[in-house]
Amino acid sequence: MTSPARAAAPAPLQRPDGSPVRVLVVDDERSLTELLAMALRYEGWEVRTADAGVPAVRTAREFRPDAVVLDVMLPDIDGLEVLRRLRGSGDDVPVLFLTAKDAVEDRVVGLTAGGDDYVTKPFSLEEVVARLRGLVRRSGAASAKADARLVVGDLVLDEDSHEVTRAGDELTLTATEFELLRFLMRNPRRVLSKAQILDRVWHYDFGGQANVVELYVSYLRKKVDAGRAPMIHTLRGAGYVLKPAAAG
Repeated sequence: MTSPARAAAPAPLQRPDGSPVRVLVVDDERSLTELLAMALRYEGWEVRTADAGVPAVRTAREFRPDAVVLDVMLPDIDGLEVLRRLRGSGDDVPVLFLTAKDAVEDRVVGLTAGGDDYVTKPFSLEEVVARLRGLVRRSGAASAKADARLVVGDLVLDEDSHEVTRAGDELTLTATEFELLRFLMRNPRRVLSKAQILDRVWHYDFGGQANVVELYVSYLRKKVDAGRAPMIHTLRGAGYVLKPAAAG
């Protein structure tokens, strides 16, 4: 059975000065913060994380995020106290609370205390991203990116027209090769594991076969790197990274 067609991705958001949207994720479950950070970085956003309330307040003051994802239950001070401290210092950053599924009082108290929205655990990454996009846009901290091009070195990918060029030469890619390259180009210089690539490019529809990643990376190399200084690199045991070709 074939998978249903997916809706086109919404236009990327960016700050007025063209820099990436900044998000602070606060939760003491490391696996959860890593998943959220990965999903938000895929959006092209800059992400910081904290596993407790006190460091979250400190990071928020240093990082100046455009939105905060904040768990209510934290090991030191709770999320409501984090919010009170942020608001008390004049920080009106939009806050998306993470709450337990049955904790209705947490949601009510959180919104009453000045939170902007909430999602209940367990949640989908897509829902969190969508809620954050709405909060950031409504706050005026960011707007849709006008230029749909991704540029890494001499490699250019247009997310609207699906045209890809390297050093001005047009590259013809299949739909899957395009999605794989887009993921790599949205995360330049970042090592992406096979599991991350499977999740974001294939959404595990393929059945979780890691060798399909190796296969498509090899296809992409033949088109992107053929006869040129390589941009796609393999880090054994870790994954793949795309970065501008070395000069000379």
